[in-house]
Amino acid sequence: MSIADIKGEAGLPEHPLIANKITYLAKQFGGFKSFFCGGCGYGSIAQLIGNVFYEDKIDIYKYPFINGVGCYTMIPLLLPGKILMNLHGRGVAVATGIQMANPDLKPIVIAGDGDLLSIGTNHFIHAARRNLDCVCILLHNLTYGMTGGQTAPTAYLGQISSTATQGIIDEPIDAVELAKTAGATYIARCTTAQPIQFMKYFRKALQHKGFSLIDMVSQCITYFGRHNKLNTPVEVFNWIKANTVTIKQAEKMSKEELKNKFVTGEFVEVEKPTFMAKYLELIEKIQKGNNHATHRN
Repeated sequence: MSIADIKGEAGLPEHPLIANKITYLAKQFGGFKSFFCGGCGYGSIAQLIGNVFYEDKIDIYKYPFINGVGCYTMIPLLLPGKILMNLHGRGVAVATGIQMANPDLKPIVIAGDGDLLSIGTNHFIHAARRNLDCVCILLHNLTYGMTGGQTAPTAYLGQISSTATQGIIDEPIDAVELAKTAGATYIARCTTAQPIQFMKYFRKALQHKGFSLIDMVSQCITYFGRHNKLNTPVEVFNWIKANTVTIKQAEKMSKEELKNKFVTGEFVEVEKPTFMAKYLELIEKIQKGNNHATHRN
């Protein structure tokens, strides 16, 4: 489909994210273009985020996007609002600085599994431990898509990658379990085959006070698919669907049955004081103490 089609010049209705100039591309060029491989899930994820902002009339200036390094680096072109590009793995650290500078802002961190679960694991753990008030969307596609298909932290046992041609022998990192242990207060997982669920979880994360993780399983046809004999986008998409189970289904399955499955749903939703609430309370306490000491003197 061409830009002319999407803009309505072929008798089709204009795409609302373009007609209302929600995305960067629409603002700058009045159209739409995807820079992702055919069948990649990242473009659809960006569109779902844009849909929530458009449908709910969300203030784009309150929710800055923090974008790291990976195939998804092109996502900002399809997003609404303000975007800050940052170093690989440092998105959550940058989000912490933004919120400390302006507590009224709620950063949305978009990170790949290499970003969040490899070079940036320490930032992820400590932001969850502090209960930083932010939304963290983990793009979970089982591979390093931008740099050649190397083994990613989320890759499953036996999976083929460019650096494990005989099958991966490392246990994968489960971002949901890691976030639970670290203390995140809202945790959910879904796949690109569950767009309605993603929009529901994203809306809840925007309203939640505290560290929110949405683990979003997405398809990579170029490396994951090609290495693992899934040769078309539809095959990869259907493979994800076939290996997805809900939390309730998982409760009735053995550990062996759950091997290499994507368990989806909402795992944690609790209320705890946020990092900034405690930080501002500490500042107020110190100021009151200093004032009291001044009056005594």
